[in-house]
Amino acid sequence: MSNRSRSNNHESGRSSTRKTTFTYDAPWPIYALNWTIRRDKRFRLGIGSYLEESRNRVDIIQFDEKTDEFVADPNLTIEHPYPVTKLMFVPDKEGTKPDLLATTGDHLRIWQIYEDEVRLKSLLKTKEDSEFCAPLTSFDWNSSEPNRLGTAGVDAMVTIWDVEKEAMELQMLAHDKEVFDIAWGSVGEFASVSADGSIRLFDLRDKKHSTIIYESPQPDTPLLRLAWSKHSPNYMATVVMDSNKIMVLDTRYSTIPVFDLQRHQVTDDTCLLSLSLSNWLRYLLLCSNSPRCPST
Repeated sequence: MSNRSRSNNHESGRSSTRKTTFTYDAPWPIYALNWTIRRDKRFRLGIGSYLEESRNRVDIIQFDEKTDEFVADPNLTIEHPYPVTKLMFVPDKEGTKPDLLATTGDHLRIWQIYEDEVRLKSLLKTKEDSEFCAPLTSFDWNSSEPNRLGTAGVDAMVTIWDVEKEAMELQMLAHDKEVFDIAWGSVGEFASVSADGSIRLFDLRDKKHSTIIYESPQPDTPLLRLAWSKHSPNYMATVVMDSNKIMVLDTRYSTIPVFDLQRHQVTDDTCLLSLSLSNWLRYLLLCSNSPRCPST
């Protein structure tokens, strides 16, 4: 056998024995998490705690390809008031913009990440003239226009922010009840889901009107999560409260779901927590509070 053949066999054997599942044990229950998409920060993940107290945390962890382990940098830890409902890194693949992280909870916060620390860059409030706030349930960062970010709140409002100007661009009463999630589609277009059981589509070119593209079969059954395919913009996916089904919709014929997906076994008091429709519409990634969390 030639040296080249021995080398190839050795490499093949080494790759076949490498781990494919990696675990990071946080010191607290994890609620929010998200990956960075920057090419120069591969396998970097943000995770947020769920502690029943005002002081919570966000850690930025990095996968070490030499040790095959996720490692937390103590310098990149954020003390956060209340649990984070969602976190996202700036949608900037090439790393041409400042390295930013956004979080929602009581307010929208924009953090800037440096090599050895994380600093609060912006604290954006939906009501500047009041000491009280309506908690923010979720948000989405516009990948086509990274200066735009939209938040959803329990006051039935959706707010569009200009991240670069650190200012509110638009605020609207989007639903009849709490808004639970928001997702950007094409430029200037977003959709939201609510406790009123509807998916509503908005176009920033016509701020006074919205289109109800889907309603729950049972009246006032909340829709909790929304994912909008970036590659196939006609497709959305949503989750109904107290259900183990994910409904995939074609926005051109959205009255009836294209199909339902059901992989989790959940009881009446559990529900799916998160979902992500892949850019290529090949995988629907979801997570629940059931013991198993498969991808479909």
